[in-house]
Amino acid sequence: MTKYIFVTGGVTSSLGKGIISASLAKLLQARGYRVTIQKFDPYINIDPGTLNPYEHGECFVTEDGAETDLDLGHYERFLNVPTSQANNITTGRIYQNVISKERKGEYLGKTVQVVPHITDEIKRNMRILGDSGDYDIIITELGGTVGDIESLPFIEAVRQFKWEEGSSNAIVIHLTLVPYLAAAGELKTKPTQHSVKALLEYGIQPDILVCRTEHHLGQDLRKKIALFCNVNINAVVESMDASTIYDVPLLMLKEQLDKTVLAKLKLPTKNDPDMESWKDFLGRLKNPTAEVKIGLVGKYVELPDAYKSIIESFVHAGSKNECKVRVEYIHSEGIFSDNVHEKLGHLQGVLVAPGFGSRGIEGKIDTIKYVRENNIPFFGICLGMQCAVIEYGRNVLGLKGAHTTEIDAEADHPVINMMEEQKSIVNMGGTMRLGSYPCDIKKGTKAFAIYGKAHINERHRHRFEFNNDYLKQYEEAGMIASGINPQTNLVEIVELKNHPFFIGGQFHPELKSTVANPHPLFVKFVAAAMEFAKKKTN
Repeated sequence: MTKYIFVTGGVTSSLGKGIISASLAKLLQARGYRVTIQKFDPYINIDPGTLNPYEHGECFVTEDGAETDLDLGHYERFLNVPTSQANNITTGRIYQNVISKERKGEYLGKTVQVVPHITDEIKRNMRILGDSGDYDIIITELGGTVGDIESLPFIEAVRQFKWEEGSSNAIVIHLTLVPYLAAAGELKTKPTQHSVKALLEYGIQPDILVCRTEHHLGQDLRKKIALFCNVNINAVVESMDASTIYDVPLLMLKEQLDKTVLAKLKLPTKNDPDMESWKDFLGRLKNPTAEVKIGLVGKYVELPDAYKSIIESFVHAGSKNECKVRVEYIHSEGIFSDNVHEKLGHLQGVLVAPGFGSRGIEGKIDTIKYVRENNIPFFGICLGMQCAVIEYGRNVLGLKGAHTTEIDAEADHPVINMMEEQKSIVNMGGTMRLGSYPCDIKKGTKAFAIYGKAHINERHRHRFEFNNDYLKQYEEAGMIASGINPQTNLVEIVELKNHPFFIGGQFHPELKSTVANPHPLFVKFVAAAMEFAKKKTN
């Protein structure tokens, strides 16, 4: 029988429910349990696909093409198990499902209400992954903070769910804050007490409290929290600020969070968690033998969460290369042909980031011209790859006015264009190539050397493609299409023959990089940056 763990948050947002959920899942997985995590978000958007990255950080895309919350990226990076559409549910989707059932007459003329109709739909979604038979334990993270108006239906659904399943089949972990008041020189438990009181008012007694704190929780403080919040003292878990999110599973192991959870769920504490490869990864991450500076050129650089998966991919690739990767965020709107050397000259590698729209695109093109001419390792992702194609068309092939029709519908040379079958689709969400697609890699290319195989699958999120009418011209001039989609013949990877490392991917490789499997493109890009740094110093 599948067991369920619900993770709620109190006091303030951004306490790290996603990291705690992923860390607990990692420990349970390392004990031999089959675990997955799902995220329930209280906003009314159907999915984060149409949200501005400044609003919500990056939009993470799953294998099956679902546009989801960035927390699903953490789940995959920690567990090395793909997530899907079923792992991220929003209030918008719940209401959409209920309203479409009501329109079809499925409620037989009943008055449709939050309880029971909305809460029933939430519970149905909570059970989808559990009913698949693929997992022993499902961890469900509830977005938002207890007390938010929009998260009330989810909290009520958890109360009902817990009652229906029984206390040893469904438990609640409440993540809360124990702030340190510098003026008083002490930690304060009152915010945690109030947060638990709010949960109790909704009919939920948390089973375990995870307390975010900057200072160690003494035994007296744990006793006080346990007494006021009706939990055992061993169920008061300290979550100290860590230097890297990848420390958190080991910190939770030390706090015996996994043991406490298994005891509450009446599950055997099989063997001790096997965390050797995780410790090995951390050892390399914390003891680098080299360092490189890589510029991330994009237009959402004010909010690092907009590029969360890229940053984490650099962490994985850095560990693999025993190299500290210092990522420097550079706003593409501030790059021009007369200041590009000053902005980029000190870097050992440049990644031009994905994005949508015209803002900052000329800065990306100037960036690519500079790194191409100066043999600096370059990696372009999605729009970054498309900018590389535009730059090469303009400055090497002499195609004046080469552009993407996303920006200039009347471009003289539409080297990046929308596929014919997409032009008739009106809905924003419907026109994109989303999710996993196959790619065949040509032997003898850099891409083949990097992947070490001819057939790969990568995740996509874009509307516009390389225009094959220009392919012959590009290849003759030295820009090779080294990866092609076998079904549609679309270009997936471009590279330059005579450049130490110049690769652009139409897909998003950062979405598949995990601790256990760092993405080869990032690994080799960091290695190329290290090589470039060596040559510079010699």
